[in-house]
Amino acid sequence: MEQLQDVSYKVVFEGGEGEIVEKKSRFIATVRPVETEEEAVAFINEMKKKYWDARHNCSAFVIGSRQELNRCSDDGEPAQTAGRPMLDVLLKEGITNAAVVVTRYFGGVLLGTGGLVRAYQKAVQEGLANCKIITKQTGAQLCIGTDYNGLGKLQYLFGQNHISILNTEYGADVIIRVLVPVSQKNWLEKAVTEQTNGTASLTWEGEVIYAEIDKEVMIF
Repeated sequence: MEQLQDVSYKVVFEGGEGEIVEKKSRFIATVRPVETEEEAVAFINEMKKKYWDARHNCSAFVIGSRQELNRCSDDGEPAQTAGRPMLDVLLKEGITNAAVVVTRYFGGVLLGTGGLVRAYQKAVQEGLANCKIITKQTGAQLCIGTDYNGLGKLQYLFGQNHISILNTEYGADVIIRVLVPVSQKNWLEKAVTEQTNGTASLTWEGEVIYAEIDKEVMIF
């Protein structure tokens, strides 16, 4: 199996909306997970059609495990007062594979450049607060064979160190499959060997991208 890079990054798993009001202007933030620039552009266009009667539909998106692809638009607001501040929130929070559109219905009162920056950033933060955000990371799958004497010790070891048990097979001996962050592979091998006095068999079965969602492991 091809070896994956050891990565950890936050993504929007389920999108959401948030709204704030500043000096009678409504700012509606809509956040959605996206995997490609095409998806982001389609989402932005969808929001512009939905909120066709709004004064502005400013946008920002970030794609890639290192946030390498990012774009933003002020959509008619003064330069650097909307899109860039929105993008900065995503970058600062370490979130990727996400797009956000903040729709503004003008309330008749000018906010000034500083007020606009704060309002657009606050709207994005409100939108993110209503999303489900998860951390994806590279995990290594380890198959461990042990006798029943070693089972309890290993279960305690995994529980204390938040190692996810994928499944357990009970027979003459016990086979346990666990998922561990790639950075902990060497440590886990040593720990299992110590706990079982070197009697356990260990077989690495490959690497995957995974996340823990509502205390359940999901492999992508």
